[in-house]
Amino acid sequence: MEAKATAKYLRVSPIKVKRVASLVRGKNLGEAINILKLTGNKPAREIEKVVKSAAANAENNHDMDVTKLYISEISANQGPTLKRFRAGSQGRASMILKRSSHISVVLKERA
Repeated sequence: MEAKATAKYLRVSPIKVKRVASLVRGKNLGEAINILKLTGNKPAREIEKVVKSAAANAENNHDMDVTKLYISEISANQGPTLKRFRAGSQGRASMILKRSSHISVVLKERA
């Protein structure tokens, strides 16, 4: 059995989220939450919220034991990009891309 949680349209670049997600992939739930708390950047805080949400889903909806859970899958995909413009040199406009991401987490129980 598995428990899932997703967070969509987060205003963090997916490259930054993937860097933090690789730290906790395959780890036990408690160990992953400790790593995310000590990392201390914005993607870590957002991933921690999604992991805790998946743990709550596992406990309340699927009656899984929280002490046996581990992160089996975690992915950060690109969401829509906001396109903004800033004044450039000689009357030009330079584009600024404000990227967003979707985070999905799947927790499973160890046998």
